[in-house]
Parts: sequence; structure tokens; C-alpha cells
Amino acid sequence: MKTLSWIIALVAISTLTVSAQEPQSKCKPVAFRNGEGCWILTSVPIGELPNRPLYWHLDVYPTREAAEKARGEHAAVVESLDKVWLLTLAEREWRARRKGKHVATIGPLPVEQGKEFTAQYMEAVMAPGWQTPMHTHPGPEVWYTEQGETCLETPRGKQVGKKGVPVIVPAGEPMRLTVTGKAQRRSLVLVLHDSSQPWNTMIHDWTPKNLCK
Repeated sequence: MKTLSWIIALVAISTLTVSAQEPQSKCKPVAFRNGEGCWILTSVPIGELPNRPLYWHLDVYPTREAAEKARGEHAAVVESLDKVWLLTLAEREWRARRKGKHVATIGPLPVEQGKEFTAQYMEAVMAPGWQTPMHTHPGPEVWYTEQGETCLETPRGKQVGKKGVPVIVPAGEPMRLTVTGKAQRRSLVLVLHDSSQPWNTMIHDWTPKNLCK
């Protein structure tokens, strides 16, 4: 009986440890979307990028069919935040061949030449106080905010993303995000990552200064 009791105790401790280490920022496929969280909308293999400044363009269309007709190279169509979006990686002057509502142009994106990239697009919907563990990406992370604000802390300090103020984080930079303010965060997120590496890596060798209170 003592042996059985020890086994049960060890299983319980192990389960609690796994739960405690489960990253709050774990993103799941959009098929499982059931409310607040981080949801992966799509991943698009891009390949090698052109040797010129690259920007993220966000356009809204009334229907998915209209957005698909406007889609060109290095682009994706997603349904998120109650809208249909055409998301395109291109030079700054680029505009869709079929006009929708051009919402934002964000960049230039800090990317390395000579690598193959994948664009992973996500929806982030979180309540104030929500916080990620420390992590990095093998490529820039960018987010566009429709509502609310998110404070990002890195070793270089902090910056706050909100409506009209996008955030760009270089590859490999340790970071922690905190949803601040009083409104729910509603954002579209791009991680343009090296295709040969996992898009997200948790880290334990950096201690934030709690700049995002």
C-alpha cells in the first residue's frame, strides 16, 4: 500500500509540474477557437525573400471570395476579428490588384537574406492581465492591434502596441508580453520565421525587470 501511495503522489506531483510549466501563450489551431486565446490562423511557406525592404500589408474585404481574387504572391486570406483579411508581404508601395480597404502597412521587417521563411499568422484575443512566459522567435514578430494594448518587454526596454501603433520584434530577441490597460486585446500577429526552426522557443536565461505593470 505504501508503494502504491508513493506512485499516486508522484503522478500527482508530475501532473502539477507539467500544468505549471504549460506556457500561457501556447497557440492552438483556429479550428479549436472557442473564445479568448492565441489561435493559429494559417502558415504560409514563403521561401527566400527578395533583397529589398519588406512590409506587411493588411487589407479588409467584404467577402472571402473578393479577398481570394485579390490575393497575389506571398499572401494569405484569413477570417479573424469579425473581418476577412488579405495579408501580404511586399515592398512598401505595393497595393492589391483588386482594391479592398487598406488598413495598415507595417515595416520594414528585419529579415536575413539567404534563408527560407514561413509566415505564421495568428489571432490574439486576451483579457487585461494576460501574460506570456519568456520566449523568442527565429524571425521577426509583428502585431497589428484592433483593440486594447499590449506591453512588450525585452532586454532593450519596453514598447506598447495599440490601435495605430504596431510592434516589431527582431529575431532571437527575448521577450515577454503583458496585456495592459482596461480593454480586451484583439490583434493580428505575424511571426515570419526561419522555416528550418520551430516558430517559438521558451527560454529561461533572461529575467524581465517587470517594466509592463
